[in-house]
Amino acid sequence: MASSTQLKSDAIMEQLKLHMSTDAGKELTKKIGLVYQMNIASKKIGFNEKSFVVDLKKGEVKEGTYEDGKPDATFSFTDDDFVKVATGKMNPQIAFMRGAMKIKGSISAAQKFTPDIFPKPSKM
Repeated sequence: MASSTQLKSDAIMEQLKLHMSTDAGKELTKKIGLVYQMNIASKKIGFNEKSFVVDLKKGEVKEGTYEDGKPDATFSFTDDDFVKVATGKMNPQIAFMRGAMKIKGSISAAQKFTPDIFPKPSKM
């Protein structure tokens, strides 16, 4: 289990949680209907990972591992690479080919998890 290190991804997951309660978020739930688990490491994949569940069946995002069976797909990233993919700065396919993202589970389910799922970041 992850240490209580603050990750840049925490803010993105918080935005995604709010996004799920909007009409656009509810559309995603209807359209995708899958469950994803994100394992995000501060430095190296596989070490000190923090897990999040993005449940696009129920329309919720929560910290921790998925407990109702197996998620449709599990992604592992470093914090920096997750932020790049979520903000559209890195293509998910390129991230996978470079080894910046690891996938377990259904590849067809994984292909439905695109940066479009994330709300567009507002200018800071």
